[in-house]
Amino acid sequence: MKFLILSTLFSVFSVSCINPKTNSAKKPNVLFIVVDDLNTTLGCYDHPLVNTPNIDKLAESGVKFNHAYCNYAVCGPSRGSFLTGLRPESIGILDNRTPLQNVLGERVTFPYLFKQNGYYTMSLGKVFHGSNDHNDLKAWDEIYGYGSTELGKKGESRNMTDGVLNWCWWQAAEGSDEDQPDGQIAKKAVEFIQAEKDEPFFLAVGFHKPHDPFIAPKKYFDLYPLEECNPPDLPEGWEPPYQHSLPNQTAVFNKFTEQDKREFLRSYYACTSFMDAQVGKIMEALEESGQLDNTLIVFFGDHGYHLGEHNWWNKVTIYEKGTNAPFILAGKGINAKGIESNGMFEFIDIYPTIAELVGLENIPDHLEGKSFAKVVDDPNAIFRTEVRAIINRGPMLGRMVKNEDFRYIEWGDGNQGTELYDQNNDPTEYNNLADNPDYSDVKSEMKKLIIE
Repeated sequence: MKFLILSTLFSVFSVSCINPKTNSAKKPNVLFIVVDDLNTTLGCYDHPLVNTPNIDKLAESGVKFNHAYCNYAVCGPSRGSFLTGLRPESIGILDNRTPLQNVLGERVTFPYLFKQNGYYTMSLGKVFHGSNDHNDLKAWDEIYGYGSTELGKKGESRNMTDGVLNWCWWQAAEGSDEDQPDGQIAKKAVEFIQAEKDEPFFLAVGFHKPHDPFIAPKKYFDLYPLEECNPPDLPEGWEPPYQHSLPNQTAVFNKFTEQDKREFLRSYYACTSFMDAQVGKIMEALEESGQLDNTLIVFFGDHGYHLGEHNWWNKVTIYEKGTNAPFILAGKGINAKGIESNGMFEFIDIYPTIAELVGLENIPDHLEGKSFAKVVDDPNAIFRTEVRAIINRGPMLGRMVKNEDFRYIEWGDGNQGTELYDQNNDPTEYNNLADNPDYSDVKSEMKKLIIE
């Protein structure tokens, strides 16, 4: 097994706000699971085919949120945002290249606040977007990252673009779950949960799949016959409103055959079921160790993902499919069971909400999100009346604001185009109403909301 272990014991830091151990021992544990590129293609979100029994069980034990929205539908900016509680523009991370440490300053990240409050903190897999300067090393007592074994690198595979896009390939891998990074992450998480501990823990688990390349053990591919993997239908004659409505790889996807589309879906579904199995191992360890009742579980995808909607097969949009992601809260402090919430919130709200739910002290003043801790058990509660996100197209910025009824998009402050969609009658957003005179008043009102 190939893996990297970094242990960070920052005893040289004197942090005045750390609670005494006698105090911190009363705190609940936190299991924080963030999944790369996971959209709502899950059984508990009513997908008719995808097999995710462990995530479904988690949703049945807590609250499933239907309207959770990232602030930027790319891994680095999204994680840089929700782990600092700042909008992507405020923290200054608008791509996957900008190191967190170049812009963080003295601000306290989400995991570092747990460490300051007397928690033992462990990072497994992809939590921040990268290591070293892309991470907050002082926030962790231990950091682990993993790679595939030699056996796990073997298996039938195919690039669905004939090599044009080097990321767009699948592999039905040989070996077991633990020949893949996510299987090794789950194994380490189980070992950690089972070990004796004197402190409450903050265990951050960053699963890689279903992020591309779509690699999972073959048994998960076998769950999905190609003939059952049906791509979405596009409205006849539909075209993107603007060239920049979607990123610049649309020409490649326009050449996708029916076989390519079905293979893409099968590989994404397989990786999702593989990840679900790892979630199940961790949840079983919590239950068997007697720690489930004293652990708050947070489970979510870092942003949305298109699976053929708008003929797009990736992220990096500000449409519903790009910005909406699954989000589940369960365990300690979550009294509701099997509840669906339609209240909207943004990912910048995660930091203050979890901090309040577990009773952390010295929550920083810099946070731009709002806590929805008081309404997590009320499925009818209204939290935010609108949510916002941004995306880059080179030097041009796209902005989105969505409320219960409409989504409004501006490109280049509106100088490069606008889009308006009826969220109730056109939820997949194919009919742009921005130039329809019947909706001019709606457009004017939404324009006022584009910036908070």
